[in-house]
Amino acid sequence: MPTTATETTAGNETVEGAGITIQDPRTGEVLWTVPEAGPQAVQDAVDVARRAASGWAATAPAERGAALRAAAKALDAAAQELAGLNASETGRPENEALAGIAAAVSTLEQYAELGPVHRGHSLRGSRLASDYTVAEPRGVAVLLTPWNDPVAVACGLIGAALVTGNAVIHKPSERCPRLGEALGEVLAPAFPAGVFLTLSGGAEVGAVLSQAAVDVIAHVGSSASGARIAQAGALTGAHVIRENGGNDPLLVDRDVDPAWAAEQAAIGAFSNSGQICTAVERIYVHKDIATKFSRALEAEAALRNSNGTVAPLVDLRMRDAVHAHVSDALAQGARAVEGGAVPDGPGSFYPATVLLNCTEKMEVMTEETFGPVAPVQVVDTFDDGLRLACSGRYGLAATVLSSNIAHIQQAVAALPVGTVKVNAVFGGAPGGAAQPRGESGAGFGYGPELLDEFSQVKVVHIAAPPAPAGSGTESEISLDEQDLS
Repeated sequence: MPTTATETTAGNETVEGAGITIQDPRTGEVLWTVPEAGPQAVQDAVDVARRAASGWAATAPAERGAALRAAAKALDAAAQELAGLNASETGRPENEALAGIAAAVSTLEQYAELGPVHRGHSLRGSRLASDYTVAEPRGVAVLLTPWNDPVAVACGLIGAALVTGNAVIHKPSERCPRLGEALGEVLAPAFPAGVFLTLSGGAEVGAVLSQAAVDVIAHVGSSASGARIAQAGALTGAHVIRENGGNDPLLVDRDVDPAWAAEQAAIGAFSNSGQICTAVERIYVHKDIATKFSRALEAEAALRNSNGTVAPLVDLRMRDAVHAHVSDALAQGARAVEGGAVPDGPGSFYPATVLLNCTEKMEVMTEETFGPVAPVQVVDTFDDGLRLACSGRYGLAATVLSSNIAHIQQAVAALPVGTVKVNAVFGGAPGGAAQPRGESGAGFGYGPELLDEFSQVKVVHIAAPPAPAGSGTESEISLDEQDLS
């Protein structure tokens, strides 16, 4: 069995009669039931991590980096097994799951290199004094991670938290608990006992962890859960890092090739069946190319539906939520030119869907749908589209497709989001880190800046003591200090 927190404590307590039952998203068949940790097991895990934290914090950064490299190597060796579990629990195609694990390996390796060179700053003070800052671990870090790219997202947080010297308690999503436990089994042996623990459970376990006496909580998931975690952190004093929901717009200008723009829209809306935090959630297209764009997007969706490349949604609950948004749009006058209906048969499949005649009053344009749905609203001008793209309470990311540099610069300046992508719905240089805005979260979630999130800064001032009376050095120090005035 995996190395979980409950196995490293005396209690080994789980909730009586409780468990997480997972169904195969492709067939609907029950795969397994994973026990949930009870409140005492959560407290035991916090206690174990607290005891381990001081020793890990005192470990040389280079040694912590070496442990992370060992974990990356173990993860690479277990990639096939973990990808199979990912495919079984979430329905993600195995090749995509493998790509996510490869990204996780790379991320662990990057943090293994960045951690030992994570440094403070020298400060300008007296010539006879030293002033500088020291980055120290916060202590015990709770990581609450999602199911849509479970290994890659988890390992980003795990790597940054561990290499900066924090002890970690990881609670993977209840939608992929067996995968989360297996990930813990793979990674934990690379670290001293108690430094990296895994707890299985649903929202109740997450709530207990967020209210526990820990030092930092990192959460990737829904905005509603993130808001509750932020409130809990305000009461406990834990530092909270959140990447939460998004309603990312795609703004299509009049001067781009409509077929290419439709291809970009399809990639953004349908990849991983739309179950990506930065997926395209709403589309604003200029009226001059709207007809050609819509026809091309319809063809993109139809191709995916006909060749069976649209994987199932993670479960029936997710499909019900997606279809509720589509149904609301149809009831308000939207037109489904492709998809839009729940298919017959087992599993939680939902087709790639293109909705036309959408308006800002529809849930599919204002909420995070998190499914393979591309809702399109036609706009008269670029300014109209930009105004709509800037609307809403989320602030994760946005994409602009345009050849007009003035429009591009205008959009970059105006969009209230953490990431603006121009002429590519996905991509970016390694090490990029953004700060979500609004209900999409707070704090840096990736890149070197994530090391800062898991660290706290101490300012050090060291002055020379006064010289002993009669030593003959008082005048030298006095003269030196006068030189600085």
